[in-house]
Amino acid sequence: MFEWDLGAIIRPGRAKAGEADSEGPRFALIMLNQPVKNMAVLHELWKGSCLRVAADGGANRLYELSQSTEPNTFDSLDVIIGDLDSLTPEARTHFESRGASVIHDPDQESTDFGKAIAHIRAASGPGPIDIAAVGGLGGRVDQGLSQLHHLYLFQPGAAYERGRIYLVSEESVTVQLKPGRHSIRVRRRGAGPEEDVFGKYVGIVPVGEPSVISTRGLEWDVEDWATAFGGRMSTSNHVLPETECVEVETSRDVLFTISLK
Repeated sequence: MFEWDLGAIIRPGRAKAGEADSEGPRFALIMLNQPVKNMAVLHELWKGSCLRVAADGGANRLYELSQSTEPNTFDSLDVIIGDLDSLTPEARTHFESRGASVIHDPDQESTDFGKAIAHIRAASGPGPIDIAAVGGLGGRVDQGLSQLHHLYLFQPGAAYERGRIYLVSEESVTVQLKPGRHSIRVRRRGAGPEEDVFGKYVGIVPVGEPSVISTRGLEWDVEDWATAFGGRMSTSNHVLPETECVEVETSRDVLFTISLK
């Protein structure tokens, strides 16, 4: 059984500004080159992360925020990495002056997202480290598909041996479920409304290949249900009000996505 607590990395009040939460999961943060509108989630991810990396133009997004409504909040950026074709001189100067390293990787066979993942894993040593990527699934369709591709590409093996990757967009969190049984915590017993970070909408999408899934805790649960592109697909499902953990059993890799409040 794989266990997930998706809210652990974005639950409000986990850490003080600029400090990683020693009681929370160890994870690194990647800022992608997409506009950020859900500032509450970005703040919590920033506070809780142990390493903060901008993928090329992702630094521009942080710089724009630091020059407008969020002065000094994101100055603790650790690394900017990529082919640097999008990084502006202003953003580079700003973050370099505050201690960030700028790494130029001109390899055109890899994306800036992939370079950021590789850097985090190299810098973090041989053990697994989870990664939250902010800005996933926004903007152009080809970029969104590329980000989903990275969930498959950078989580090889059967058991997340290098760590788990979370795509965090303005409206949802998306993860890759490996073949097997998964228990995905979406609420905590006794938690107040202000601690609930997820909405009710859930999707289970077989991107790589057809799968057979069974679910528990959703409004429209299924049992041994074949799902594929061009066939049946579970989207816009609902978490039941009493559900604390959604259970999913899948025969092949699928994407699980849940909406944010």
